[in-house]
Amino acid sequence: MFALLSLICGISALSLGLAALFPPAVAAWPAWWGGAAVFFGLSAIAAGLTAAWRGLRRYLPPQRGGGLVSFLTEERQRRRGPRVVALGGGTGLSTLLRGLKEYTDNITAIVTVTDTGGSSGRLREELGVLPPGDIRSCLVALADTEPLMERLFQHRFTAGTGLAGHSFGNLFLVTMSEVVGDFELAIKETSRVLAVRGQVLPSTLTSTTLEAEYTDGSRARGETNIVRLGQTIRRLALDPPDAKPLPEALEALAQADLIVLGPGSLYTSVIPNLLVPDLAAAIRASRALKVYVTNVMTQPGETDGYTAADHVRALIEHAGPGIIEWVLVNSERAAPEVLARYREEGAQPVKIDRRALARLRVRSQEAPLLSQDSVARHDPDKLARALLGLLAEAR
Repeated sequence: MFALLSLICGISALSLGLAALFPPAVAAWPAWWGGAAVFFGLSAIAAGLTAAWRGLRRYLPPQRGGGLVSFLTEERQRRRGPRVVALGGGTGLSTLLRGLKEYTDNITAIVTVTDTGGSSGRLREELGVLPPGDIRSCLVALADTEPLMERLFQHRFTAGTGLAGHSFGNLFLVTMSEVVGDFELAIKETSRVLAVRGQVLPSTLTSTTLEAEYTDGSRARGETNIVRLGQTIRRLALDPPDAKPLPEALEALAQADLIVLGPGSLYTSVIPNLLVPDLAAAIRASRALKVYVTNVMTQPGETDGYTAADHVRALIEHAGPGIIEWVLVNSERAAPEVLARYREEGAQPVKIDRRALARLRVRSQEAPLLSQDSVARHDPDKLARALLGLLAEAR
């Protein structure tokens, strides 16, 4: 308010001062009045602009340096950034999105909605809504808000009858869905609240259940029941099998420059999206660069002993040839104590096998992607840079 008033007063005074200095507009005024008015007007305008800049700085991302010019330049570059569609779920997808949002605003996240565990599973069973957990994580990852808002949406209640185990963000999405009467609209409204860069879409609005068949002929139903130690998954399916994707998802895939599958759990986060028939067909038909990002480590009960080629083979078996062109694999080695901890759990680094990948007609790229912490996972910025580097080379 002070900035606006200063600018108004300054412009008014400057106008009167100039009029007084250049008669006959106000010939009756002493000349010094005009000089004083000009001085006051310029001072007020300067004060107003300074106040406006200080107010604007509060809304600039705190991690940015270089001031307003740098901020506006980065904003323009992101608006002109490549059109990227990322498909998956869980922490892998949100990690990727955190990196990508620093380079482009043109992001579409297509998120699996087959979760049956934890807070999401409880809300799905009790209220009949789509599981909100992975969608919430992606919204927060793409948010351009204060850290406190992110902490709020990720907060998980530890006590309280009916509340324990639920996250605030999940409850917010479900409440928004009841208020606006539509889960898809609830995601869009929540995106506005969080100032999300890009868009987050469920892979389908149909309530679907994931089913698995194992190599020994046994079967399991429900995502949380599929991971079995000592069992090898032969095939996944959706029930119902004819779930339809959102038109916005198909449009984003058709216009994409880059389509990324993973990282994330191969059988419970990545492949479920490809079981929506029209999504898989749209990916195969797209002229975008199509890249699969393997996890840093194998996953006990899902991908025990899998190489990069084993991951790719599973994708092709479920979605058909042409679903990807490249596979991106981490080349950095985690610290010995980190690897020892994972080895105790039955996990090992995913290895690249170029000959097997070449037989599958998929090209491979290794890059240092490891996060520098006590967990063997991707670094968001390293991952985004590697993917955008592949895209730049392909162009």
